Amino acid sequence: MTFRDFLGPVPTGAALDVETLERVDCGRYTREKVRYAVGPDERITAYVCVPHDLAGPAPAVFCHHQHASRFDLGKSEVVGLAGNPDQAYAHELAERGFVTIAPDAIGFEERNWSPGGDGNVSWFELSTRLVRGETLLATCLRDVSAGVDLLVSRPEVDAGRIGFIGHSYGGRMALWAPAFDPRFTASVSHAGCIPFRHSYSRDTGMQAEFVLPGFATGHDLEDVIAGYGTTALLISACTGDKWSRGAEEVFQAARELLGGRAELALYEDGHVFTPPMRERAYEFLDQRLHGRHHVGG
Repeated sequence: MTFRDFLGPVPTGAALDVETLERVDCGRYTREKVRYAVGPDERITAYVCVPHDLAGPAPAVFCHHQHASRFDLGKSEVVGLAGNPDQAYAHELAERGFVTIAPDAIGFEERNWSPGGDGNVSWFELSTRLVRGETLLATCLRDVSAGVDLLVSRPEVDAGRIGFIGHSYGGRMALWAPAFDPRFTASVSHAGCIPFRHSYSRDTGMQAEFVLPGFATGHDLEDVIAGYGTTALLISACTGDKWSRGAEEVFQAARELLGGRAELALYEDGHVFTPPMRERAYEFLDQRLHGRHHVGG
């Protein structure tokens, strides 16, 4: 059995029907705010950053935001408009020549329907699906694929060079997304590789988005990675980070499954995404998507 057998039905998609809400010149790139359909009755917003003066179709990266219990933040943090500057990887990658997309995950920023827009609605979104035989993860992965659909629909994007990057929550999604959508060429999972077997403790516990009833009775993240096609994976982890527990175990399994397409970057630090860590992640994406190492700033 694969994780898809536990995922439940994937929500129906829809034609994107993209609206461009704004365009802002950010110096080296243009940042667009767009709205598009992910289902028959659901539209979400995202930022798309397009570098200036592209010589032709360029590689693109799906940039997934963190969790941090900051439900008022999502896409805006990833493009550097709010929150922690160390989370602005969609902005930094656009400056390096990648087209980037940063949507809100369900329950965050413009997709948070709680009073005040900053409450945790994730467990409601999970429980109301579980009683119908569905999972929240199926919706989240459907949304990721819709973001890829949007990227590859654009003339600036090379559909054969699509990457993924995320920290924390985003780092977890970086492990699952390539198993669900084979269009990812490379994925960076930072500070989010904790397997189920290391999550049964009160200081970590389970995140609502990754509750798959019955999955962990005989499966774990290694079985998810086994579902990759040709995706290259960088597991980026910190020894003092509880969300990175088991990083070397997961990497060893990934190396056996993916060979030289699996890489590990291990740091003696906590739950952070510092400039040197991001630089290593960007070099991985440069090599796997551009076919070169980045030179210059």
